[in-house]
Amino acid sequence: MSTDRFGMPNPIGEPFTGSLPGAFVPHPRMMDPSDGPIGPAAPTREAASRGSTTTTSAAQRGRIMIVDDHPVVRHGLRELLSHEPDLELCGEAESAEEALRLVGSLAPDVVIVDILLKGTNGIDLVKRLRALYPGCRMLVASMHDESFLAERALRAGAMGYVCKQEPVERMLEAIRNVMRGAVYLTPDMTVRIVQAATPRGRGDGASSIPRLSDRELEVFEAIGRGRSTRAIAESLNLSVKTVETHRENIKRKLSLKNSTELVQRAWQWTLMGE
Repeated sequence: MSTDRFGMPNPIGEPFTGSLPGAFVPHPRMMDPSDGPIGPAAPTREAASRGSTTTTSAAQRGRIMIVDDHPVVRHGLRELLSHEPDLELCGEAESAEEALRLVGSLAPDVVIVDILLKGTNGIDLVKRLRALYPGCRMLVASMHDESFLAERALRAGAMGYVCKQEPVERMLEAIRNVMRGAVYLTPDMTVRIVQAATPRGRGDGASSIPRLSDRELEVFEAIGRGRSTRAIAESLNLSVKTVETHRENIKRKLSLKNSTELVQRAWQWTLMGE
């Protein structure tokens, strides 16, 4: 494959399934060739020569778990997986705490994590899952088509990032790539991450949202969902004073004059991801 002037694989026309310099270093277990791929094994040369049409057995299917607080989204993914002979749904969770409990007992091959969850965000869940289960392979799904979120997801320990607006073929492609241990990004997202890493890509016209820390982004999302300062503090296990400090920092970084502007901006941004 040819490379661009940044030394990156040329992503135009095909998804990126390699690794991003400085963006994500997978746990050694994920990259150890002796582990072999997770999920369905490739057919043997003898089977291929015979033109075998044997269907994938239940034991060979990739076990997929969904973490999303929207029942409609979970239903859609459930239906999508039900038509794939090499994939099966092994569990669903609508919150981070439920996901943490289920991953240990179900041992899924891939966990699809929504970027926005009740009480937290998907990036925080990815960090916690990676700490508890270093070999867990995670794919972050989001309505936010922003490169800084994709990069943060990879840094947190996810092996892929896909937007929910993508065609179902892309979602399936992302699941299978992550299941094999490859980092997955769509071509467009790969280009934008590379561009964002350049001085020109970090120009003054860029969105100011990426300036927020992970914790500030959690607070920002919670404000957008209409939660009070006290409710945010309880859900994130923070003091009210700490949340108020985060609110002030967010207003400063986003150049917002008052709390009303903060709520409006947070609501608009969160609405885009619902």
